[in-house]
Order: sequence, then C-alpha cells, then structure tokens
Amino acid sequence: MDGKMILKHNDQIIAALEKDLRYISTIVKQKGRELLTDYSITPPQFIALQWLFEEGDMTIGDLSGKMFLACSTTTDLIDRMEKKMLVERVKEPKDRRVVRIHLLEKGEKIIGEVIKKRQQYLHDVLQDFSEQEVMHLKDNLKKLHREMKKE
Repeated sequence: MDGKMILKHNDQIIAALEKDLRYISTIVKQKGRELLTDYSITPPQFIALQWLFEEGDMTIGDLSGKMFLACSTTTDLIDRMEKKMLVERVKEPKDRRVVRIHLLEKGEKIIGEVIKKRQQYLHDVLQDFSEQEVMHLKDNLKKLHREMKKE
C-alpha cells in the first residue's frame, strides 16, 4: 500500500498533524513578534521587508499579492516604511509609470538581524534533536511546502 493510501485512511493522524502545525505556527508568530520589539517595525512591515529581501524590488501590486493585502493597505504600509528609511519608491527608467519598492540598507540590516535571531531560536529549540532528525524534518517540511505550493 503506498503512502497516500495510508494517509487517506487515517483521519486521526491528519487531524493531529494539522493541530501540531497550527500550534507551531502560533509559536513562530509569537516569537517573531517578541523579536520585533527590539526594532521599530510591525509584523506586517517585517513581512514586507522579508519579501523584498528574498525577491528583490517589486511593485505595490506584486507585494500586495504576496502579502494577501489590498493595494491601498500596502501603499499605507510602504508610506510608513519610507518615513522610517526602510524602503524607497523607485521609478522604472524605461517606463516611469511603473514604481518599484526598493529595500534600503537600514531595512536590509533589520531583516538580516531578525532572521539571524529567529534562526538562533530554532537552533536552540532543536538542541535535543539528532542531526538525522533535523535533516528528516527539513526534508519533510520542504516536501510539504512544495506540495502546498502546487495548489
């Protein structure tokens, strides 16, 4: 019997996985919020910085889509981030109607520091895991993420 057949027939395991993932997500969000208290940014600003850090310059529309926010909400978010010197609006040289959001050095520094602290937190949490367990966890989470992105 293949793996998919087993999972289809074991609703209790699926329910337990969903619950564990929900609890883990809540803890990660809470820990992330705690880390942000050292910086003058909000969780949505952190998410915007993260997208810009990982994907590079993007339009308000692109960023809105990534963050699942209305363009007007993202515009307000970017306005506040511009005032804090975290990002800047840059007009496209070939088409001045297109404006991209560019991550500035201060924003890049904050995102780098916060991600480093998040990684340290995870490192500390995984202290009692063997190297093999950590590798299996990484591989399985990567596979889960890949499957979720297909939908």
